[in-house]
Amino acid sequence: MISRRDFLQVGMAASALIGADGFGQWSRLAAQQKLTQDQLLQFDTFGNVSLIHITDIHAQMKPIYFREPSVNLGVGGNKGAVPHVTGADFRKLYGINDGSPSHYALSSGDFSALAQGYGRVGGLDRVATVIKAIRADRPDAILLDGGDTWHGSMTCYKTAGQDMVNVMNLLAPDAMTFHWEFTLGSERVQEIVESLPFAALGQNIFDTEWDEPAPLFPPYKMFERGGTKIAVIGQAFPYMPIANPGWMFPEYSFGIRDENMQAMVDQVRAEGAECVVVLSHNGFDVDKKMASIVSGIDVILSGHTHDALPEPALAGQTIIVPSGSNGKFVSRVDLDIRDGRMMGFRHKLIPIFSDVITPDAEVAALIDAERAPFVAELSEVIGQTDSLLYRRGNFNGTWDDLICDALLSERDAEIALSPGVRWGPSLVQGQDITREDIFNVTSMTYGKAYRSEMTGETLKAILEDVADNIFNPDPYYQQGGDMVRTGGLGYRIDISKPQGERISNMTLLKTGESLDPARSYVIAGWASVNPETEGPLIWDVVEDHIRKLGTVSLQPNNSVEVIGA
Repeated sequence: MISRRDFLQVGMAASALIGADGFGQWSRLAAQQKLTQDQLLQFDTFGNVSLIHITDIHAQMKPIYFREPSVNLGVGGNKGAVPHVTGADFRKLYGINDGSPSHYALSSGDFSALAQGYGRVGGLDRVATVIKAIRADRPDAILLDGGDTWHGSMTCYKTAGQDMVNVMNLLAPDAMTFHWEFTLGSERVQEIVESLPFAALGQNIFDTEWDEPAPLFPPYKMFERGGTKIAVIGQAFPYMPIANPGWMFPEYSFGIRDENMQAMVDQVRAEGAECVVVLSHNGFDVDKKMASIVSGIDVILSGHTHDALPEPALAGQTIIVPSGSNGKFVSRVDLDIRDGRMMGFRHKLIPIFSDVITPDAEVAALIDAERAPFVAELSEVIGQTDSLLYRRGNFNGTWDDLICDALLSERDAEIALSPGVRWGPSLVQGQDITREDIFNVTSMTYGKAYRSEMTGETLKAILEDVADNIFNPDPYYQQGGDMVRTGGLGYRIDISKPQGERISNMTLLKTGESLDPARSYVIAGWASVNPETEGPLIWDVVEDHIRKLGTVSLQPNNSVEVIGA
């Protein structure tokens, strides 16, 4: 008799074949620019259950450019493991041809040149086309949204998330979970959730006062599809009050809550679930560890860290499916559920090439209607860029460099600090920079740009604390995004060292002098979790800076020396 693990490995082989045929075929077709929608959507239907996964859209309703990270360092047991493989190494690992559509979609190299040929990605009207095609093939497919949906654009900010709520309702998900949504404030989140026509899940969202599951967010939902019972358990971002301002949602506490997750898995199994799916906003490495602790999970649909892999990862007997971000990908996972267990799977990560996929007319019309009141503001040209502007990677991206330059200049500071958030589309050389583009990399509900003083000792402590949130060898202590971005400050980081010993050689770039632990420095930053923060809004600061520059031209940033990798 073949074991369950052998079945899963057969499933993995099937997934890999689709990856090879699909991605390889894209590679061959790309040279002739003959990629078609039918080829992107081609899928050999498998088993009796289909899952559709989207995550980390960050309110990007229109097609964008989005460059994947060139640096994504893993530590501890995840050193050198996916998704901590980038560039040429990533393409070699998956057999991706240089210059192919999969190179452009999944890798950072030659991004600007490839963008000229392949164009923009994403657009929720194109995502809708893909979802409807999958549903036409498998009418009872389960559509699941991994969160970070009602955040990240000017229109989402101006409507307190309502534009995205309206568009997503038209896509008709079956369930979602949460992260940045809570930065709308708990009152607004409750208002939206109570109106949703689908499940808002979070087994780890608890009432702070009573330390009990919050009634607004059920831990799971059961579905009967393909003659089988599937349980979907929600896992919201565990570290909300650490990464985001806890004063915005004081009624709720979060955490990973492994014991409660195990209890939920056991409960749904007792209720007859033959397949258990976790809709997660943990982040990939945290999901891997959870899969090693909590037994009985068949599939984890992974979000938060914005990873996009052409095939799932296997953690024990659990498959982990990451589906990228910003509406750039849709994952389809077909499962063979028999005799009360998952016997195999087939998977495809579908890139949303917006010039190839036909927009869905109904969703396109709604998007335009939602944006109509703001079109003049959105489209105003603030400047141009001669540099590729991107954000992603463990350290500064060029968008971050531009924001730090704006803080230094407009706030008359010696050192600038900018949060290591992962969201934000890219711009290629020669593009206009519009107000919408600036909001796409700065929009949040606590966006004031502060100006204060900190000693060199305090700055080192901040950098050490953030570094441990990223490079602690235990994924459960990786509670941040990427490294805080710095302007006017250089330093060395040894990611192999323990907490408190990673940061050294801190230098004030303007003078070349080493930072004095006892001296106070003028600091400008934004996205402080302090409710008393004062200052202009960051998007206004960046806009003023770009207007003065006219054309943005950034030099390579070598201010951070990384060792121990």
